[in-house]
Amino acid sequence: MQFGICVMAEVDEIELFAHAENLGYDSVWVTDSQMIFSDCYAVLALAAQRTRRIRLGTGTSICGTRIPPVHVAAMATLNKLAPGRVHMGIGTGNTAMRAMGQRPMRLAEYDEYLRVLAALLRGEVVDYSYRDRRRPIRMLTDNKKYMSLEPKIPLYVSGFGPKAMELAGKHGDGLVFAIPPRGVPVREALGHAATGAARVGRSLDGFKNCALTNVALLEPGEAVDSPRVVSTIGPNVMASVYYFYDEVHERGIDPPEFLRPIWKRYCALVEQTPAEHRHFRTHEFHYTNLHPGEAELIDADLIRATCLVGTADSLVEQVRELGRQGLQELMFATGVDDKWRMAEAFARGVIARV
Repeated sequence: MQFGICVMAEVDEIELFAHAENLGYDSVWVTDSQMIFSDCYAVLALAAQRTRRIRLGTGTSICGTRIPPVHVAAMATLNKLAPGRVHMGIGTGNTAMRAMGQRPMRLAEYDEYLRVLAALLRGEVVDYSYRDRRRPIRMLTDNKKYMSLEPKIPLYVSGFGPKAMELAGKHGDGLVFAIPPRGVPVREALGHAATGAARVGRSLDGFKNCALTNVALLEPGEAVDSPRVVSTIGPNVMASVYYFYDEVHERGIDPPEFLRPIWKRYCALVEQTPAEHRHFRTHEFHYTNLHPGEAELIDADLIRATCLVGTADSLVEQVRELGRQGLQELMFATGVDDKWRMAEAFARGVIARV
């Protein structure tokens, strides 16, 4: 089992990457959300110069905000700075798009985007439609002076539903997904990826998988919803609530079962903001802070529904079981506050013992 951290792109916290490397983490993934955080590629470029071993990448880059050649140029530049140590995670952009009041990329567009992106990362010529023209394109990197596609840059496709997981198998070198309680079992996720690969006659030899999760590491005897836990991982918990608020209202569906006890109270908080500015309110504190009234919504049940929870002993067993199910890498999301302590506690309490 490998271990990674997903950090908010924060240009003033570059030393965290070296700290994670020293603690024994295998990777650091950096968020891409242009309305909220520092630019992910600027942060990763600085991190590449502060580290020697650890793998670096986006977690995840957003399709809707950059065309495929721009993403590939950024990754190939990073690969020049840290050869063989970079990977690219790509997703449709829940927070990045919704923070602008827009919807994430639809599945058919995602499929086409991934087709072009994957080909460019392989150094191939690929037909690409932009505005009113369709033309063959490729990265013109033969002299390797400015950027490099070698060693190959692995492409991890973010998929949280069956169809998106199939696209990972169709186009990607790996899958980023969510495990229970909020997500799906490892074998089920890998089965969807295998279905996508089979449809295009593709082998999944060497295919990687990585699960993104929140972690609530408890002290012995500590309550799941202790004030310390709520203040530490409360913003992570609420990020799941923000996601479903948009899903419920856009698709006209019922909220998931785990949110029903707090749903009306949460909606009442959000709806204090005028409708035209509500997307500011919903996403501005993504993984960073709690709005007034949100801490009171977070109880033990909500934490268990959105996090891996337990003492170090319990988490060690949970992680080992995930490994037995076929999970290769576990990436846990840190917020902004207390991330140094969280990273160290998890490394010493869990990683060192798995």
